[in-house]
Amino acid sequence: MLKSLLENVNLLENIYHTSIAFLLLCSIFSVRLLKILKRERKLSFFENIMNIIIRIAIFLWLASFLLIEYVGN
Repeated sequence: MLKSLLENVNLLENIYHTSIAFLLLCSIFSVRLLKILKRERKLSFFENIMNIIIRIAIFLWLASFLLIEYVGN
């Protein structure tokens, strides 16, 4: 039973890391799309706020990842 539980935890960790990778990739593409839209026209208030929040979230994720992986050990 313990072996089965550990395998499930391992599977959940893999799903978690994959979902983070997909979210990060989608965030980067969203920022890229907003940058292209900004060249074509003025961004709306919502688009500007979304752009700022996504950029801050990417920076915070990267900073926390680096701290956890390289400083935490």
